[in-house]
Amino acid sequence: MTTNFNHLPTTDIAWCPGCGNFGIHNVIKKTLSDLNVDSRKVVITSGIGQAAKMPQYINTSFFNGLHGRSLTVATAIKAANPELLVFAEGGDGDMYGEGGNHFIHAVRRNNDIVHLVHNNQVYGLTKGQASPTSFKGFVTSIQTDGVHNEPMNPLAVAISLGATFVARGYSNDKDELQELLTAAIQHKGYALLDIFHPCVTFNKLNTHKWYKENTWYLNASHNPFDRDAALSMAFNTDKYPLGIIYKREGETVFHDKLEVYEHDKRPLWQRSYDAEKLNAMFEACEM
Repeated sequence: MTTNFNHLPTTDIAWCPGCGNFGIHNVIKKTLSDLNVDSRKVVITSGIGQAAKMPQYINTSFFNGLHGRSLTVATAIKAANPELLVFAEGGDGDMYGEGGNHFIHAVRRNNDIVHLVHNNQVYGLTKGQASPTSFKGFVTSIQTDGVHNEPMNPLAVAISLGATFVARGYSNDKDELQELLTAAIQHKGYALLDIFHPCVTFNKLNTHKWYKENTWYLNASHNPFDRDAALSMAFNTDKYPLGIIYKREGETVFHDKLEVYEHDKRPLWQRSYDAEKLNAMFEACEM
């Protein structure tokens, strides 16, 4: 077993100095190491964007694919091998914009994956366009007269659709973020961890200072098992709550609903297959 998650030192990290992705990167590696997770049993899927480069900088298996499609790949990987710890990871544009439809249905299926969203409220890779979570009135090089749309509320969407774990963290609060990530990993079911972090190059509104002044941590008075209370917290935008907003335990996860695991719990990759039947199926699809 290996628990060394450090990437090769020859790999350059292509993030701006001061980017919140660095903090998230360190927390992911430390959390996995502290939990003594075998790096050979971790898979991170991602799409396109600055946040989506994350798995390239962690010493484990990953799949880097199309914009907004990492949740579909994560679903397939976990279904094929439920023994793996699977992350779907990316930015707010990647996950809530291009991948918004997949976000909705990953929640509904209750895929047993950790969904990490680096929410800096802007598109960082493609030079600063507004993202689904950008505030109304936010001025960019494209939205020169300000954003007209109301920002998406991903926490409220996830809770309303029945997500079994919904939390929000902040990239610079390393200890608190590690606690949230640990809880998400240990949860059986779909776990959304939305992580606020600054884009120091393209978002001059939601800065380190802004996040510190406009967020607060939930305390013991909040009951994360109370759905109405969780929705109230999700809609609290005067000052954004951080912590575990909502969770449910004991729900059946997606891969346990699949017929293929009804009588045989072995991962698919451990099973034999009939090559003739498989080839016949492929040929039938081509006709």
